[in-house]
Amino acid sequence: MHRRLTAILAADVVTYSRLMGQDEAGTHAAWKSHRRELIDAKIAEHEGRIVKLTGDGFLAEFPSVVNAVTCAATVQRGMVERNAGVPQRSRIELRMGINLGDVIVEGDDIFGDGVNVAVRLESIATPGGIAVSAAVRDNVGNRLDLRFEDMGEQALKNIDRPVRAYGITLDFPTALRTTGSDSSQQDPWEIEKPSIAVLPFNNISGDPEQEYFSDGITEDIITDLSKISGLFVVARNTAYTYKGKPVKVQQVSQDLRVNFILEGSIRKAGSRVRVTAQLVEGKGGGHVWADRYDRDLTDIFALQDEITHTIVDHLKVKLLPEEKKVIGRVPTGNFEAYAYYLRGRHFLHWHCKSHYVLAKRMFAMAVELDPLYARAYAGIADCDSFLFLHYNADVSIDGILATSAKALDLESGLAEAHASRGLALSLRERHSEAMAEFEQAIALDPNLFEAYYFYARACFTQGKLDEAARLFLRAAELKPDDYQALLVLVNILRSLGRDQEMRMAAQEGVARAERELRLRPENARPAYLGALGLAALGDHDRAKEWAGRALTIDPDDRLAKYNVACFYSLEGEHDRAIDLLVELLPRATHETKRWVKYDSDLDPIREHARFPKVLELLG
Repeated sequence: MHRRLTAILAADVVTYSRLMGQDEAGTHAAWKSHRRELIDAKIAEHEGRIVKLTGDGFLAEFPSVVNAVTCAATVQRGMVERNAGVPQRSRIELRMGINLGDVIVEGDDIFGDGVNVAVRLESIATPGGIAVSAAVRDNVGNRLDLRFEDMGEQALKNIDRPVRAYGITLDFPTALRTTGSDSSQQDPWEIEKPSIAVLPFNNISGDPEQEYFSDGITEDIITDLSKISGLFVVARNTAYTYKGKPVKVQQVSQDLRVNFILEGSIRKAGSRVRVTAQLVEGKGGGHVWADRYDRDLTDIFALQDEITHTIVDHLKVKLLPEEKKVIGRVPTGNFEAYAYYLRGRHFLHWHCKSHYVLAKRMFAMAVELDPLYARAYAGIADCDSFLFLHYNADVSIDGILATSAKALDLESGLAEAHASRGLALSLRERHSEAMAEFEQAIALDPNLFEAYYFYARACFTQGKLDEAARLFLRAAELKPDDYQALLVLVNILRSLGRDQEMRMAAQEGVARAERELRLRPENARPAYLGALGLAALGDHDRAKEWAGRALTIDPDDRLAKYNVACFYSLEGEHDRAIDLLVELLPRATHETKRWVKYDSDLDPIREHARFPKVLELLG
């Protein structure tokens, strides 16, 4: 049996039976004309294929979610144009549903739950509208100039779980809604925004210690560009997969499906900095713009602002007044505080215990130099959040709440502060407030890994497994070097009975964990999470080796003990699993205790004669 992940588009003509009863020959001819002149051509143009025709509709698949949504929006807008001047009762209008899912492939046909969800989504779309699943919404992000309206959880016919659905709002010119208007005078729609990837600027200072500075400038340019609604910007974590590698601009453009690439270099010497930057057109590789800047370090924010505005001007993107204000805002007037902040952010991206501690120290130094530095407070909240979650460190949840609140008091639009605050609120079991914070974080920065990751963990501890799976998957997509989201996702997919997806998550998660262990062999976390992934894949010898390695690296790590207990549970060593749980639970956090409640890795020991002792320790 062959399977693949694909974007599925299902479409159906509204009130087709009534139209056929009214004028069978005319309706049939009109539908064939729409297909021949618009629909078939647009599907081919967007690299899709028609899987099957259903008389009054069709099923198509696409290799890209963005292509599927763009095609659907183009067809719906084209249908409005073609219906201009046609009496309302005689118009052919389509409903469309789009899903991203795993399908079974047999010859040229596709089957399975992924297809069924797309078909059922089509049934709840409005005439002339498009309904999509949450997986589609998340993957599109802000790449397309379309508005998504949350339709909430939908109980779809013959689908055994609620499906979160979104309706796509298509803004049509008024003239096209007027009977008899001349559609030939309308300009074609520009659905896809200008798109750009900012590659990591090279540090040519001759000092590897200055890497934090070149990375920091790159990230700040990405952050500023991401605040512009008329521009799609590739997430920082995706762009950084190219760091340190020889790249061909045209290949990167094709890989990331963007129109433009920004690349450059930074040389920092004493109190001076030289920045070179070039904007390259992705398809042909031609230079759109290039410049060199020699400035004093104290002018660094003005320099970043100048580069951002130059890119916006060359891409002919219109800045909204509020966007101009946000981009022009200087985060601190103290360059030394900014340098400490950049060092902190550099350490934070390493995502291991020792570097979280270092990062927190750097952020604290920044705050000491500038007590009004909002982003430094947000950095402290981030470090404390990860230290608490991943290492059971002695961190105050009230402290995370206070630090994130301080950051938001100083700068309300900080997505990372909303995410950390959401985590702290969820740990306090203030779930509705937490959800609001996570949603706000994602609205402010749809590419923020922490927002999806913390949100997913909060959903899991409430037993919302479908939502947790969706959010963990999105987190893993946003950060291609992160092993954690995928390996935590493994046991959720097992609980949901999605075995094929579970194996795919385990395979990719183990590969990422292996890379992490090569880079940071002192970190126990990839070893114990990787052991669970290997167990799910049936590689028991390597799984046992990794579990032992985790406990050797840090015998006192409570989360290492918890995850190795999960491994023993899966391997049939039930008494060893319960021994570890009994040892760690008296000092475990509330979150760890809630995790025990829903963790499918522990299902094999729940009927064990000693498990009541574990339940007793949960309180």
